[in-house]
Formats: sequence, structure tokens, C-alpha cells
Amino acid sequence: MEKYSYPIIDLFAGPGGLGEGFASLNNNNISVFKPVASFERDSYAYQTLLLRHFFRTFDPNSSSINYYRYLSGDIEYSMLAELHPEQWNQACSSALRISLGTESHDEVEKIINKKLEGRKKWVLVGGPPCQAYSIVGRSRRANDPEFEQDEKHFLYKEYLKIIIDHSPPVFIMENVKGILSAKVNGEPVLQKILRDLLKPKAAVGQKDNGLNYRLYSLSERGAFQEDANPSSFIIKAEEYGIPQARHRMFILGVRSDLRIEPGMLQKEIAPSIEDVIGALPKIRSGISKGTDTAERWQKLIKKTVERGWFKKLGFMNDEFAFILKEKLNGDTVLPENRSSTAYEKPKTMQAWFSDERLTVLTGHESRPHMESDIERYLFASTFALANKRSPKLVDFPKQILPLHKNVEEGRAGRMFADRFRVQVPDRVSTTVTSHLSKDGHYFIHYDPIQCRSFTVREAARLQTFPDNYHFEGPRTAQYHQVGNAVPPYLAAKIAEIVADILAGMKD
Repeated sequence: MEKYSYPIIDLFAGPGGLGEGFASLNNNNISVFKPVASFERDSYAYQTLLLRHFFRTFDPNSSSINYYRYLSGDIEYSMLAELHPEQWNQACSSALRISLGTESHDEVEKIINKKLEGRKKWVLVGGPPCQAYSIVGRSRRANDPEFEQDEKHFLYKEYLKIIIDHSPPVFIMENVKGILSAKVNGEPVLQKILRDLLKPKAAVGQKDNGLNYRLYSLSERGAFQEDANPSSFIIKAEEYGIPQARHRMFILGVRSDLRIEPGMLQKEIAPSIEDVIGALPKIRSGISKGTDTAERWQKLIKKTVERGWFKKLGFMNDEFAFILKEKLNGDTVLPENRSSTAYEKPKTMQAWFSDERLTVLTGHESRPHMESDIERYLFASTFALANKRSPKLVDFPKQILPLHKNVEEGRAGRMFADRFRVQVPDRVSTTVTSHLSKDGHYFIHYDPIQCRSFTVREAARLQTFPDNYHFEGPRTAQYHQVGNAVPPYLAAKIAEIVADILAGMKD
């Protein structure tokens, strides 16, 4: 007998953040939830998902040493299947690379029926791709005539069809905050989604046979009424222990025949950025053009500090100048390496992040930057250290401003005024997004002697992925996976609410 209580069907799973949170919930050494079918179409996210499902096939107290050998680079990814064929086959049967939609619908229906094995207590989770609903995504495609017909607007209908096919007692749907203001053909998207979720069969033109749902916020009591403000579905992650200001929509659906009132998320003080990433090994940024050496990078940093514009900065009072001198020209040794596998536990949430069997840290490798951006990062991080805030473009010396057409508008505060954003150490971070895959300007490290943007591992910690969670693919794909995921620690809190609902169901 497998040791778990309730199956999870995870749609649009990405690298598995939502499923990870549910799978982490334990009761007397028995897993409360198990992802029995997780669907994802992106190849790199699927590889990450498959690896995590493999990791979860082992008992939490006796995970395979070969998993950690893989993280250390001692064996290849493919060798895991050779060394543990039974566990690998289990993972392949639950982590599924399938693109959800009309063409795959019948196949997915059969898979879910087989995986549920007639069980009545289970949960459907997932978030249809959100780019079409995000404010950034809409602004980028404002003049695109095909935008309103983008398939991503309608993938929630596949979620809806799966609800109709399988009548889950509980579901969790997640999406971006921008969905509140998104419209298609002039109609608010969210209002339509909520109406459809309340009466799924009526939404697709089928006869209503009583399959209805009550919808709940995770932060307010009482079922949602059609005339209520849908903003109640927005969860501010930083209010629930997540070291990140991440605001997302979560809809909790409970089948109408279940007379169970769900609980709410309990607020928790979030740790700061420094609490979570401050103990990680210090590394330098790379240099994108020319020979990338530690010596060249260190000379660039020290040369920048000696520039006239740097010495004349308004925040360079005597006390701060002394601190900076100690950091950059004194006994402190500037980092030489762009990466480190030395495993250091965070200052807080160690029980959540840490793994005693882990001997290496993965994903802690810096990206390369242009020399001009490295100078800007040095200024920005130094400014933030002195002023306890990230600088705006108007704060930058004119000598290092980028040569963009809209820089003057930014200096006037009209657009992109915070083009270079330092993450201030004693606060939670701003929202970790998939845009980190393109550049690091919005996630500049607060430590001037490192002078770089955040690594994948730092972003993953802000998203509360455990340190033994490994992301597959090139660095850009890893950033993309981390930025699009649900924070597992938040998902674990949601799982507790769902577990109580299922426990309250009659057998």
C-alpha cells in the first residue's frame, strides 16, 4: 500500500511548485497528498518535474544517494533511470509531458480516470498559462490584432472540461493578479471565469445536472457571491510567510453537495531577503564581452570606485565612505568565482529549505553583464546600502546612464524610472517573474562587492523552493521556471485547508 491519503491531479504544472507544496504535507510520516498525474508541455519544465517526481518516489527519510550524486555532477541524468528503473518508471507514469487542449482531451480523461482508481477524495490544482492575462503581457501585445484570440485566453476552458469530466470535490485555480483587469471582446475575463466555475456544465452548453461549485477566497470567510468584488481572491504572499511581494489569484472551489465551510490562510511574518539568501557564498558577476577573468572584473570594480563621479556622489558622507573603502579597497577580498556549490543553510526557515543529505548547492551561478551595467550595478547597490532604498534613474550620475531613447522620460518619472532595481536586504523582495530569464536589472544584489544580479538559487529561495529542488535546462529556462511557479511554502499552507475539507467528507 502506498503511504498517502489523497491524490492530486496537477494541470499546467510547470516545474511543480504547487504540487510540491501539497506533497510536502505530512501527517504522522504519511504523505497527505500525492501528485498522481502532473501535466506540463514545456520540455525543460517537464524535465524538472520528472526529476522531482522521481525524488518523491523514495521515502522522505531514505532518499536515494544517487539523486544527490546527480546534483553533485557525479552521474548523468540518464543514469537515474538505469540505477532505479522501478522508481523512474513510477515518476514517468505521474509526470506527463502532454499539452492540454482539444486534441489531447480524450487521452487526458482516460489518464485521470486510471490514476484516480475510483477514489472520491482528491483535489484538482493548476493555473492555466497566465501571459495573456498579465499586465506586462498585455502591454507588450497592445497593438497585436491576434492577441484577443491567443489560445492562452481560453486554456482555462480545458481546466473547466476536466472539472466536468471528473467532478473533483475540491479544486484550486491559480493565476496572475492582472486577470482582474483583463478583457476579451470587451468583457472582463475574470467575471466570465467565475460564472463558468460556479456552473461548469452550463458554461459549455451542457444540461445542468447539479454539478455546481461554491467559490471561496483563501483570505476571507464565506462563499463568493456574483455581485462581490473578485479582488478578494488575490493573495499577498508576503502576508503568509513568503519573502516576496507576490500577489496572485487563488480560487478555491468546493462541490456544492459538500456542506463544508473551508478555513482560511493564517498570516505569518515573512523573513527578509537577507534572512533567506544572505548566507549563500559570495560570487562575482561575469563580463559578457571579451575575456572573462576574476582579475579583469576586480580591476573594473576598483577602477569604478576611483572615478570622479563616484567619489562626488551626494551620499558619500565620511562614515559611509569609510564603510565602502573597507568593502572595496580594504582587507575584504573581492570574490573571484562566478559560481559556488558550497552548501550554506539560510538564516531562517531551515527546516523548510535544508536537507542534511545535501552536500552541494545547485543553481548558484551568476550571469554575465556588460561592463557598463556592472558599473551601474555597483552604483545602485552602493546607493541602496546608504539610503535603504533602490535608486531611480534620476539618482544616477549622468556619466553612467544607459543610451536608451526613454531615459529622460524615466528620469522625469514618467516610465521605467526604476529600470535598475536593487533588492533591499531587510525587506521582502519584489515579485520574482519569468523576465529574470532576459536580464537581471530588476534583481540587483544588495552587496556591492558581488555586483551582480540574483542567481537561479537565490530566486528559488525567494520562491521558497527547497534547496534540494533542482531545475533542469539552460540558465534562462531555469529562471523562467522559477519565475512562473507557485511558491511551494504557500502551496503547503493551502494544502492544509484542502486536507481539512477532504477529511470532513463522508467516506
